[in-house]
Amino acid sequence: MGRDRRSAARAHRVKTDARSIAARVVTRVERDGAFAAAALDAELARHPELDPRDRALATELSYGTLRCRAALLTRLSRFAPRGLGKTHPAAVAHMLVAAYQILLLDRVPAHAAVNAAVGAITREQGKRVAGFANAVLRKVASAPLELSRGQAVVESVPPWLWERLTAAVGDDEARALVGADPGRGVKVGVRVVGDAPLPAWLEEAEPGRASPRARLLTGGGDLRLREGFAEGRFVIQEEGAQVVGLALGARPGERVLDACAGRGQKTTLLAEQVGAAGEVWATDLYPEKLAALDSESARLGLSAVHTAGVDWTVGSGGVPEAFDRVLVDAPCTGVGTLERRPEIAHRLRAEDPARLAKLAEQILRRALRHAKPGGRVVFAVCSVLPEEGPALCKRVSDVLEAAPFDAPELAHLLTPGATSSFLLPHRHGTEGYFVASFRRPA
Repeated sequence: MGRDRRSAARAHRVKTDARSIAARVVTRVERDGAFAAAALDAELARHPELDPRDRALATELSYGTLRCRAALLTRLSRFAPRGLGKTHPAAVAHMLVAAYQILLLDRVPAHAAVNAAVGAITREQGKRVAGFANAVLRKVASAPLELSRGQAVVESVPPWLWERLTAAVGDDEARALVGADPGRGVKVGVRVVGDAPLPAWLEEAEPGRASPRARLLTGGGDLRLREGFAEGRFVIQEEGAQVVGLALGARPGERVLDACAGRGQKTTLLAEQVGAAGEVWATDLYPEKLAALDSESARLGLSAVHTAGVDWTVGSGGVPEAFDRVLVDAPCTGVGTLERRPEIAHRLRAEDPARLAKLAEQILRRALRHAKPGGRVVFAVCSVLPEEGPALCKRVSDVLEAAPFDAPELAHLLTPGATSSFLLPHRHGTEGYFVASFRRPA
């Protein structure tokens, strides 16, 4: 009897694979409102035994399924007469991941995708739900459903958002922004810190196009475990975000305010620029982000950073005045990051761009008062929608003067005399941003 029980237990121990991880990521995003990147990082961290190929496949399946979500649901629903609305979210996630493999990954045999999904659903939801999933997925696999990856991604973006994106930046850039361009591929950006020799793996990495401090990496793996991280030799930071920080043009010894610091990747860049003789104040609404910023500053050996919890919509929280430069990387829709954060597309509403633009303007108007007369102010959003960028900047012309960028490290990137710029995937290799430069009137 004991041997039979042990055999049964072994039979129920199933090796975690890339498909299961992707399904759990999709479930957390769809059911729990998690962010895809955080959910994937958490799942991969739970399974350090996975080899690099499985980690890369889990990443591809997670992001690919989420980017193509609406198109995949439409095709699954064709073979589910009563729809999928009453099916357990975890089972639907397995079906979506399987459909992505069947329809859009040539290298994965359809039968393997079906069998893996049905097996997982059997273990998690039982035979009845698994039988339903099996019937639907086999019909998807046998039906002549022609679908390209680009078509699936574009089809999965809400029509109102796709119309606004194409109107703002054109079809090609819009496709790159949402991850529909198969030639791009997502690369992880890191920012090199200091002048000491780099670890060999980082020295050999592809240099960035937009930021002179960037290196670009492909493949999976936790970069925090790589040589040089604990020693403070690099920061994990997307290349466009590096450009936003560099656009402020901070100089050694200056006093700088980072008004919407978040977890502080741009803050630490500014602290590197001003050096020990300078001072950087970093504010954010969320204490946990400021705690992470303090830890990051310590890892990098930066002593010039001061943090403060501030809600700029109601006040300035005792932040001093007369800063040489102020950076406002404001809250926004985030549509410039859809390739990396596909879940955003399905959470936004048509009224959100205007609502968030009002919030960003409110923050900018209050934060700019902390720049000294004649001081520099840079405003940025990770969005390409006009109402969140150019239109907002026109509205603050009563309190700020547009001024050419004063950023020597970006001379290769910014047009001489330009007072604002878009960063775009095809043109710059970054996510989508709008950045504008101002001077506070004397």
